[in-house]
Amino acid sequence: ARSAEEPRAAAEMLSSPWARFYSNSCCLCCHVRTGTIILGVWHLIINSVVLLILLSALTDPDQYHLTSAELGGEFEFMDDANMCIATAISLLMILICAMATYGAYKQHAAWIIPFFCYQIFDFALNTLVAISVLVYPSTIQDYLRQLPSNFPYKEDIMSVNPTCLVVIILLFISIILAFKGYLISCVWNCYRYINGRNNSDVLVYITTNDTAV
Repeated sequence: ARSAEEPRAAAEMLSSPWARFYSNSCCLCCHVRTGTIILGVWHLIINSVVLLILLSALTDPDQYHLTSAELGGEFEFMDDANMCIATAISLLMILICAMATYGAYKQHAAWIIPFFCYQIFDFALNTLVAISVLVYPSTIQDYLRQLPSNFPYKEDIMSVNPTCLVVIILLFISIILAFKGYLISCVWNCYRYINGRNNSDVLVYITTNDTAV
């Protein structure tokens, strides 16, 4: 009886309170591996398109170079330094997304960690934006005034009541944060699933006269 209770007690000690939030499915039908692969491929396509646009802009700077007169500000948009930085970031993001896709496909949990860290960083940035809008609602009007005069629907947006505009923006950001949080949980569950499968391959089986662990 004692040998039968020991494995049960060990399993209870190893169980985490977060285990109740663990699931092998996402979007109500897909497996977390499939969802992570789809998410990685989606980010890979988006960053590849951005990289192509940046490379075309580097080869033809006059096509994408906007002066301060066109923007109505006192700065220039997308100069050579910013283009190089954006290109480097796009290359890094392509590498991270490719690692996540490969890691989910080949069941290498460590390859998913960089993409998971990127998700956490992106979620934190969006949270800071929501907090800044909530604490300093006047910054929205200041930002709208700095937009170019030919910006689409600028006058219509500025004519909206400031309080309603803040509520709409906060609601929109909240929906984005909820969606991003769900995607983070899917990637995390995929990491736990792959890590659990890899660990199960090295389990030690102990047999006694009356039990098998």
